[in-house]
Amino acid sequence: MKKTLIAILSAVIIFAPMQIAKAEDQRVVAIIDTAIDSTKFNSIVYEVCFTQNKSCPNKTNFMEGKGSANSLVWPSSMLNTIYHGHSMVAASVKTSPNIKIVFVRIADITSLGNSLNSGQSLSQAMDWVSKNASKYSIDALSVSQSRVNWTTCPTDIVISNAIKTLETQNIPTFIATGNDRLTNKVGFPACIDGAIGVGAVDANGTTFHAVTNRGPGLDIVANGSIDVVRYNGTIATASGTSVANVVAATKYVGQTNMFSQFITGFTKFLTYYFIK
Repeated sequence: MKKTLIAILSAVIIFAPMQIAKAEDQRVVAIIDTAIDSTKFNSIVYEVCFTQNKSCPNKTNFMEGKGSANSLVWPSSMLNTIYHGHSMVAASVKTSPNIKIVFVRIADITSLGNSLNSGQSLSQAMDWVSKNASKYSIDALSVSQSRVNWTTCPTDIVISNAIKTLETQNIPTFIATGNDRLTNKVGFPACIDGAIGVGAVDANGTTFHAVTNRGPGLDIVANGSIDVVRYNGTIATASGTSVANVVAATKYVGQTNMFSQFITGFTKFLTYYFIK
C-alpha cells in the first residue's frame, strides 16, 4: 500500500503544471473507445475509425470525418460491448453538457455484431490524437481500456510516444486503471509512464468502487457511477473505472478550477483511505 501511496503522491505533483483550458476556449476531449452513432449526440465535432478487420463504415481499416466512428451493426442487447463507446460519450455529456468530443473508434466489429478492441488500433488511435491534437483543439484524452495479463507493464513505443507528445502540448492522457479488483497493479496502458491512471470511488467519495484496480499507477480517483441514456433511449447506471476516467477527463477540460478540485478532493480521499 505504501508503494501505491508514493505513486499517487508523485502523480499529483506531476499533475500540477498542466495547463487548464481557458473559459473562452472551446473545450474538447478526445475519447478513444468502441463505436458511436454521432447522430445521437450534438457534442461530436469529429470522428475517426481504426480497425484491423476492415469494419469501418467505408469497409476499410481507416476512415475519418462525419459518420466514421459508426458501426454497420448495432446488436439488440444493450449489454454488448459495442455500446461502451456510447456510454462513455453519454457520461461525458452528462458531466459537462457543453463539452465537445473528438471520438476515435477502435472496435473490430463483425457482421454479427461481435466487438473486439484491437491493441494495434489503440496504438494507431493514440498516435493520431497526439498528431492532430492542435488541429482539433483537443484539451485532454480519455482512454477507458484496460488489460491486466502482464507481469511487467508492456512496452508499446507508439503509445508511450503519443503520451509524451501530448504531454509536451500540456494535454493530459487519462486512462482507466481497470475493473479487475486488483490491489497490486493497474491495467495496461494506465501503467505506462506519463499516463494518468484513474480509479473509481463510490458516490460518498471516500471508498474505492469495489472493482477498481489500485496498484502502482493509480494516480487520481473520480466518481465511478453515473446514470446515462443508453443507445435505445432507456436509462441505466454505468459504473466502474471507465466511467470514472471519462468523468475525470471531462471535468478537467470543462472546468477552469478543475486542478484545485482534484487536489482538494484527492487529499480528502488520501486522508480517509490511507491515513485515517
